[in-house]
Amino acid sequence: MRFQVVSDPRGRSASRRGLTRAAARGRRATIGALAAAACGLVMTACGSQNSAGASSSTPAATSSASSSAAACVTSQLKISIIDTGALAGQAGGYLKFTNDSRTPCRMSEWPAVFGLTATGKATRLRNLQSTMFGAWHYTAPPPVITLQPGDSGYAIVVADDHAAGSSTGCPAPYVRLRVSPPGDSGNVTISAWLPGARSYLPSCTAAKGSPTAGASTITTLSRLPH
Repeated sequence: MRFQVVSDPRGRSASRRGLTRAAARGRRATIGALAAAACGLVMTACGSQNSAGASSSTPAATSSASSSAAACVTSQLKISIIDTGALAGQAGGYLKFTNDSRTPCRMSEWPAVFGLTATGKATRLRNLQSTMFGAWHYTAPPPVITLQPGDSGYAIVVADDHAAGSSTGCPAPYVRLRVSPPGDSGNVTISAWLPGARSYLPSCTAAKGSPTAGASTITTLSRLPH
């Protein structure tokens, strides 16, 4: 007698599904454990990176250069004349002192300015106390201007542009200016041509014969009309 074994497909499918789910649960448990361990390592590493980042982002202390800056000298300055023109019987412009070095420096008081005629005659320009050109008035003590690299300080240079008293005309104008920053013996020579006035810096004198050309103390451009 032979017996025939008949398998139930539905039972076989259910059994396979059960085994598949068990295997899946086992894989998920294993992956979860590995992920937790990896996460712990990552968190430890991230914590170290964040600590280092916080330390490196701490701003460095900055030093105050304004109080320790040395006086500006000719060799570290670029000197030019700007904002030229004629106004209220005067002609002139602003001497511009630009810190062309890599270190800060300070300026204060009057620059030394000489007017040079075409024949080479040199006349020291007087230290002005006030001028209509730039509406500048001296106040004591003169300001101390600290120039960071690239910054500029200014001084007005101006002269009367008409003859005084019975004079019929002014002497030959100044065609060049020899300029020294305050307290420095070095100097540079620049053109005294005033494009805004279409003339050189006048060398007109006052009624008593004294030169009218002068220069102001060093100041900032914000304190001058421009």
